[in-house]
Amino acid sequence: MPIEQFAPELSKIISTDEPILELADGFGGTEGPAEGPLWWQEGGYLLFSDIHNNRRMKHTPGGDTTVFLEGTNRANGLTRDLQGRLVSAEHDSRRVARQEVDGSVTVIANSFQGRRLNRPNDVVVKSDGSIYFTDPWTSPHPAEQWDLTFSGVYRVSPDLGTLTLLIDDFIVPNGLMFSPDESILYVNDSRRGHIRSFEVQPNGTLAKQSDKVIIDVNGNEPGVPDGMKVDIEGNIYTGGSGGLYVFDPNGKKLGIIRHGASATTNLAFGGDDWKTLYFTSRNHLGSVKVNIPGNPVPAVKKS
Repeated sequence: MPIEQFAPELSKIISTDEPILELADGFGGTEGPAEGPLWWQEGGYLLFSDIHNNRRMKHTPGGDTTVFLEGTNRANGLTRDLQGRLVSAEHDSRRVARQEVDGSVTVIANSFQGRRLNRPNDVVVKSDGSIYFTDPWTSPHPAEQWDLTFSGVYRVSPDLGTLTLLIDDFIVPNGLMFSPDESILYVNDSRRGHIRSFEVQPNGTLAKQSDKVIIDVNGNEPGVPDGMKVDIEGNIYTGGSGGLYVFDPNGKKLGIIRHGASATTNLAFGGDDWKTLYFTSRNHLGSVKVNIPGNPVPAVKKS
């Protein structure tokens, strides 16, 4: 069954006979898969990262998938800030960067306390303009020397003036995402195969006493939690053993979208109504229609 239902609530989110579409393939390689899908609403297209081939791809629904940009510093996660500018987590340059309207690049973060970051992986922007990103301590080049000795989750203040280390006890912090009301930050640990949740304090830091494992997607089949998104009702979507998992806001497993690839590397909501769920694997891009829209990107400022 392509869409496997574990709880009746899944039928509200997606029909079990909804077709799963394969949109494009041939991406990825030894230095990184297809990753970081991001819907560009006013353009009506999807951008995503082809890490291994050091390029950014563009998919137009009903049309072609083409090279959007060559030379991305092997960027991984992509998002947009409140002004709509592209923000990327770059592997080769070991930084989080923003592309300005004039094409220039602003470095958001590339070091912590004078030491270079490891290899920023994924990034999200909160509705107050602050930027959160993960920086796992991993690399396909074991000989490379790291300045930091831990994997971090960080916050950058809206004015880019303050970089705060929020948590440093993950093995491989990867995808991260806020709940719809931004009261909770979810972060997955790909190595441990689970997702942790943290209450967000008024100053943007995390209440460490609230830390708990809310979801575990370990199993006998290939796949780990990698990228992650939530819809407007707070349901959580992430990769895991055997496919793309859907959970309710409390971590109850509702179902699995079995798209056939060995891993779900990241995902994004898109389409005019934000009801197309795009997902990347190690080498392909796919999609499936859902009934509940995802949170728009850029984030809508909360009152």
